[in-house]
Order: sequence, then structure tokens, then C-alpha cells
Amino acid sequence: MNQSTAINATDAISTYIEAKDTNRPQLMMRAFAGDCELEMAVRTDAISFPSSAKGLEQITQVLVTNFGDQYVNVRTFCLSRPNSDYPPYFRCNWLVGMSAREGGAVRVGCGHYAWHFGSDDDRRVKKLAIDMEVMCVLPAEGAKPIMQWFAVLPYPWCSNAKACESIPAIDALQPIENFLRRMETSNAPIA
Repeated sequence: MNQSTAINATDAISTYIEAKDTNRPQLMMRAFAGDCELEMAVRTDAISFPSSAKGLEQITQVLVTNFGDQYVNVRTFCLSRPNSDYPPYFRCNWLVGMSAREGGAVRVGCGHYAWHFGSDDDRRVKKLAIDMEVMCVLPAEGAKPIMQWFAVLPYPWCSNAKACESIPAIDALQPIENFLRRMETSNAPIA
């Protein structure tokens, strides 16, 4: 069995998060199949992404390389984890924080991931749909409490409740807190 077939859903998702957050494109081939697909629905003007990409190389360029060229201090949290090693499909909420390389503005966002995994010979990610619901932009001066918040959350698996209990009391983060509270009951507990 080669490395790509041995990966389970939790490891594939964790590997993707590590690749994206640490700008390590070489990790993507472990998590994603060569013929993978990406769909993106961005419901905010605070950040832009293409609506789709096809193939490992193009998806890596969009989600890791180009993203890493623009942002640092990235922390992504999946707000539930798969309850099976090899589900064909898994949907979860996510939370992310990052600083812009240019100017240092802080972005905090949340939305949904829909993961579709291969079966049989290759169980890596075949398709990822990312729905970006909210993206808040704060000035660089506001980074410290946000980065401290992200530093205390369990990474990369966190619950909505855990994320909510320590969210900084910053008015600009109210849309994030509202999303987390609204989605609190829609996720399975973190194991």
C-alpha cells in the first residue's frame, strides 16, 4: 500500500491545514488526489479566490502557494472531526485567522468545508468545496488579542464552543461570534 492510500480522512484534512497554514505545498500530494477538484463560494468582498480549480497542481497553487504569498501567521481550525477513518463525505465548519504580508491587517473568517474522499485504491481528497461565509478585516494594531486567542485554541481541531468561550471582545469580531454560536449545534463533538 502506498502512502496515498494509507491516509485517513482526519490525516488528509490535518495535512491540508498544515500545508496551507505553513506554506508547504509539497504536503498537498499526500492529502489530495492528482485529479482533485476545488469549488469555492466566497460570500464576502474582504478576500478573493477563484470559484474553482482542477488538478493537484492548480489547487496547490490557489490554496497554498498564492495564499502563502499574501498571508502569514495563518491558523485554521476545523470545528469538528470525522467520526470514521474513511467516510466518502465529511462536512465541517472552519475558523481561520491570518495577517496580510503587506500592511499587517488581520483577517478572521469562517465558513464550511465539504470534503469528498476517494475510495478503494486512493482515499485522498477528490473534491473540496469551500464556502466562505464571513471574513472580518481588522487593522494590524488589533492583531495581538486575536493571535493570542488563536494560540490558546486546540489546533487544528477545535469546537465552536471552545472557540466562542475565548473570543476577544472586539466589536469587529461580532459576525464571527454570531457564526460560531449559530453553528454550535450543527457540528459533532471533537473527540
